[in-house]
Amino acid sequence: MELGMIGLGRMGGNMVQRLLLGGHRVVTYDRSASALADSQSRGAVGVSSLADLVGQLTPPRAVWIMLPAGQPTDDTIDRLIPLLSSGDTVLDGGNAHYKDSMRRAATLAAHGMDFMDVGTSGGIWGLAEGYSLMIGGKAETFQRLESIFQTLAPAVDKGYSHVGPVGAGHFVKMVHNGVEYGLMQAYAEGFEILDAKKEFGLDLRQIGETWRYGSVVRSWLLDLAVEALAADPNLGSLQAYVDDSGEGRWTVQEAVDLAVPAPVITLALQQRFRSRQEQPFGARMLAALRQQFGGHAVRESQ
Repeated sequence: MELGMIGLGRMGGNMVQRLLLGGHRVVTYDRSASALADSQSRGAVGVSSLADLVGQLTPPRAVWIMLPAGQPTDDTIDRLIPLLSSGDTVLDGGNAHYKDSMRRAATLAAHGMDFMDVGTSGGIWGLAEGYSLMIGGKAETFQRLESIFQTLAPAVDKGYSHVGPVGAGHFVKMVHNGVEYGLMQAYAEGFEILDAKKEFGLDLRQIGETWRYGSVVRSWLLDLAVEALAADPNLGSLQAYVDDSGEGRWTVQEAVDLAVPAPVITLALQQRFRSRQEQPFGARMLAALRQQFGGHAVRESQ
């Protein structure tokens, strides 16, 4: 099977290589000349325009977009529509909001085209391990393109599924990322408590390695934590600054809209916000209030 791929960042480039290794023909386009050249060196057909990409594919075409959520994805779909034909399919593997995916599907449907939202997890490890794919769209379109999903997934019968209609794929991926926030925060807090118990001289890497086998908290995230501790035992090379991709925020907002309690995910998101602040105002207000009502000592700003 053949596929057009737009967006050759690290994840997109690795997906191209996995598809090529699986025997698929891949036509690639990216504004970055170096990214395009890299895809060509792996065996892809690199082209210099969206029109060239569409022209290299045989109808019914399948074009996969791996672009930042929001305007870049909208702009690219708008440019593709006059180039594509009825029966073609656009797949979005980026971290789009599921409501945007539903809107884009309606726009494409008006032109007789299909849309599939493919929640994609696996990050930089996907090339070797495979990607977890949460796919929304028509069942018949899923079946027609299933060999692509099987090639990208960890195995032909594992790690991918058609989860529902358009929007469902990115919705499930959104919640997946929210769960990820909570898990990461729990590991971070647990290791911080261990690190604080200085009198025991605990070896955090050794403890993490022990937990990896037989423990109820074993997981791939724990494996990665052990790798990080092996490379930098006290993580002294890192700043305590944690960004967010936006999907944790969307998960919390959706929980509010659905009246579903999600305190762990919500707090994990808030902790990421706090990690980016130096001398946060709220903490300084706490110190001021203790001083005001109890005369407690405070530390003056330098």
